[in-house]
Amino acid sequence: MGLLPEIHRRRLYERKGYESIFVFAKKLAGLSERQIRRVLNLERRFDNTPVLKAMLVSGEVSVNKLARVASIATRVNEEVLADKLRVLPKSAIETLVRDEKFARNDIANDLPKPKIEAKSVPGHTLQLSDEVTTKLLELQGKGIDVNEFLLEALEKREQEIKKEKVVIAEELDQTESRYIPVKIKRVIQKEHGNKCSIRSCCREAVAIHHTQTFALGKTHDPRFLAPLCKDHHAIAHSINIKIARVKNQVILA
Repeated sequence: MGLLPEIHRRRLYERKGYESIFVFAKKLAGLSERQIRRVLNLERRFDNTPVLKAMLVSGEVSVNKLARVASIATRVNEEVLADKLRVLPKSAIETLVRDEKFARNDIANDLPKPKIEAKSVPGHTLQLSDEVTTKLLELQGKGIDVNEFLLEALEKREQEIKKEKVVIAEELDQTESRYIPVKIKRVIQKEHGNKCSIRSCCREAVAIHHTQTFALGKTHDPRFLAPLCKDHHAIAHSINIKIARVKNQVILA
């Protein structure tokens, strides 16, 4: 499929007696017109990213995966994207692209905005029970700033979790076991609930990831643990693979 743009450009299909690239690719490879157009368009989109273009032509990575990064690919990030494409499944690539777009929107959101603006958290809606709503309205009716009250409560909660993590970390010994003790799991769940800890993600967490490699520290320090969904866990481990590869290159050199 990656060779189709070159075949199209040099009209090599005519040498085989076909009137178009679409007939040629359909007869020889069973490709649909949609698939063919996708490859031709993708090759043009990668004109400024030679690494990704080479991956398309060589067939090193599937067209489906390459198509997903086309919208965020640049000369600056193409090497990083190429590494991710080699090791991550398609679903994790989709998550990676969504995170990048979310980050770019965050940067855009730092620009000056109108004074009146609706606030929301992607993927979430806030639902208060009737009891909570009633109590907050009562406080507000007494002249208490409800926003300030809630912020103080949330900040207090965050500080308590931080202190609990520090206490647990001070009691930890190094271990060879990868089993994470229940008290550590509890404090992680208290902080993040049962969802992925990545801000742009609202999927359920399936693993607790060591942000500091366990093999080096040999501890389950809760200050360096993060619950992740399946795709973000795969992305996190792809970073570890990259780091290990670089370290091996340095040692061999």
